[in-house]
Amino acid sequence: MNEFDLIAYYFKRPAKNADLGVGDDAALVSVAAGDQLAISADMLVAGRHFFQDADPERLGRKALAVNLSDLAAMGAEPSWFTLSIAMPTMDAPWLAAFSRGLLAMADEYDLSLIGGDTTCGPLTIAIQIAGHVPRGQALLRSGAKAGDEVWVSGYLGAAAAAVMHRTGRATLAEALAVRCDLRLDLPTPRIALGLRLRGIASAALDISDGLLADLRHICEQSACGVEVWLDAVPFAPDVAGLPQYLQQEAFLAGGDDYELCFTAAADQHAVIVALAAELDLPLTQVGMIRQGSDVTLLDAAKQPLPITFHGFDHFA
Repeated sequence: MNEFDLIAYYFKRPAKNADLGVGDDAALVSVAAGDQLAISADMLVAGRHFFQDADPERLGRKALAVNLSDLAAMGAEPSWFTLSIAMPTMDAPWLAAFSRGLLAMADEYDLSLIGGDTTCGPLTIAIQIAGHVPRGQALLRSGAKAGDEVWVSGYLGAAAAAVMHRTGRATLAEALAVRCDLRLDLPTPRIALGLRLRGIASAALDISDGLLADLRHICEQSACGVEVWLDAVPFAPDVAGLPQYLQQEAFLAGGDDYELCFTAAADQHAVIVALAAELDLPLTQVGMIRQGSDVTLLDAAKQPLPITFHGFDHFA
């Protein structure tokens, strides 16, 4: 099987929402009048972003999920994606499982695979995803203002706990390890939440490198500071299975959560509480935007705490 056979067998199928998909030198898509394209790209490298022995079907789902999470953070409706993949060898069983997971996730979000590339090399998965959002309604990192509330979706830390367990930094009971593995391997992109946050959130992003590290991006883009209330951060119950000194690291700096963190004016508080009930998704206020330029971590008495850990660094 050569490169073109591989593409045709595992990945080529009719494009549902594109004018022209896989098979030509470029895809063709149309965007409705009044919409903007939202485009994002992520690269996953074996041994850096996922374990070498990762289940390929789960990996296929996650590779697309982390890109969908970026569109969720922008309040964009996903439509198309491209896939470029390098592999050491032509591994048919691995490709079958990977493509099964990837395309199942695409079907769940009505996404069309419209192009990409394959080559021989260290296992690397690169996806570019595109969606659309009404002009001027995208959620940005630059709109937070002093006095805004800071919110997060879901629960944090379980994916980091899985990494700690797999790398020997901690030992979890078997049942806990299985649940944490699910959060690491199969994150849920919060597309529905992102779409509903249009007109409500003043700034937003997804939590991929750790809550505190990602909040710094909002500080930088919005020229503001933020205080995070340690006792308010919603951490996954399974994180309690970690040693005490690792628990805070997991839910404040562990990364791989792919929950949304967003800011909103205080007069939106009741609207967000109602939205949480409507979506059946926990939304928790974890702090406030303040004047300044950095992240401050406060204890239950609102006293500053030292921040002794940092988020995921792709070059560390």
